[in-house]
Amino acid sequence: MSLQDLLTDAKWKMELASEFEQDYFKALEMTLASEYIAGKKIFPPRELIFNALNLTPLDKVKVVILGQDPYHNDGQAMGLSFSVPEGIPIPPSLKNIYKELYRDPNINGFVIPDHGNLVPWTQQGILLLNATLTVEAHRANSHAKLGWQIFTDSVIKCVSDWCSHVVFILWGGFAHKKEKLIDWTKHEIIKTAHPSPLSFNKFYNCNCFSDCDTALMYFEQSAINWSL
Repeated sequence: MSLQDLLTDAKWKMELASEFEQDYFKALEMTLASEYIAGKKIFPPRELIFNALNLTPLDKVKVVILGQDPYHNDGQAMGLSFSVPEGIPIPPSLKNIYKELYRDPNINGFVIPDHGNLVPWTQQGILLLNATLTVEAHRANSHAKLGWQIFTDSVIKCVSDWCSHVVFILWGGFAHKKEKLIDWTKHEIIKTAHPSPLSFNKFYNCNCFSDCDTALMYFEQSAINWSL
């Protein structure tokens, strides 16, 4: 089965079809195939590589939250930025995301959950996209130069071009650089520090979630129910 076959959403598949034919993507696919054959452990599981796109169809995207790299420890990565399956300890950045949601006085009724599964957000139109979609076990950023970022840049451009009135939440310097891919004349861009413990003092009190809801309502869309 080719990587393209793992992308099941028809609209995404149609809009991104040309990417799968590019030389960079064919090289990426060959590199991944050789790593699988060599017995290397790759995260997320192969069937979840395009989980973010499969769970949030292109015509349903309201918000994009961009991450950098999949979690690289056992059982964590599920193809969604910042999300981990239920039963897996909540990573530090996600704990800080929860703290900010709980603190924000304009987010009503958020209770910090005992899990890190963000699938309910995807069902409301939040695209939880990592810039790199795979990683070798226990080696952070090990696939950052395989070509995934060319592909996900095309995903971001696709959302910007095809959709109207999307809120892009960009955390940290890496994500801020993606601003150039977004048409700010029709979308809202919210830039803050990253929720990592290293920059949490700058992230806390940023109000990015209530600012997101304000922008969505300005666009005459429903606010997000952030509760999990």
